[in-house]
Amino acid sequence: MEDEVEAFITRWRVSEGAERASYAQFLSELCRLIGVERPQPPTSDTDAVTYRFEYPVRFPDGRGGYTTGRIDLYKKGAFVLEAKQSRLKGQAKEVLPAQGALAEQ
Repeated sequence: MEDEVEAFITRWRVSEGAERASYAQFLSELCRLIGVERPQPPTSDTDAVTYRFEYPVRFPDGRGGYTTGRIDLYKKGAFVLEAKQSRLKGQAKEVLPAQGALAEQ
């Protein structure tokens, strides 16, 4: 498992893609690495697919109406994830040390 983690870190450390271009692939690979279910493909029935990328949500627009936004990764009853760029353009990435040991598989 440790070799897989190191390979994952090495692979993604060199990524220079924009957040929007990379986050779904990164998170799918992370799910595989840690052994959890990957997000489901989206359908037009948002109630049926409860774990997916780009989950649509309505936000008040401040003028009495609404606008549609998207949550980067959503799992009903569990979490909302918004991906963010890991560095400023042209600057080195920072990889912080883990705050605890990985669970043994």
